[in-house]
Amino acid sequence: QVQLVESGGGLVQAGGSLRLSCAASGTAFSINSMGWYRQAPGNERELVARIGSDGNTIYTDSAKGRFTISRDNAKNTVYLQMDSLKPEDTAVYYCNAVAYTKSRGYVWTYWGQGTQVTVSS
Repeated sequence: QVQLVESGGGLVQAGGSLRLSCAASGTAFSINSMGWYRQAPGNERELVARIGSDGNTIYTDSAKGRFTISRDNAKNTVYLQMDSLKPEDTAVYYCNAVAYTKSRGYVWTYWGQGTQVTVSS
């Protein structure tokens, strides 16, 4: 199994910045891609950004130019730098990892428990 632990959420004023971190841990695993999703009240969970093992990234349109996803493969950690935050960015942010584990013998998708980001106007 792979455990994902997020940190860095909180309350910030519009225009401010936050940096989210997500550390993966477990036994005998190899991570393919990692990403961040978010879910606002009454909405479905949506992709914010993903990064592959090769460093390739994708962003949702609303995140382009404001958010930056990065990854430290040695630490199995993914980051999301969020700048120019807007009230509509308010949501629970979830870390996601697609990883192979020796115990399962195949690739599986893992989720963190989420961290609240609240942007006040």
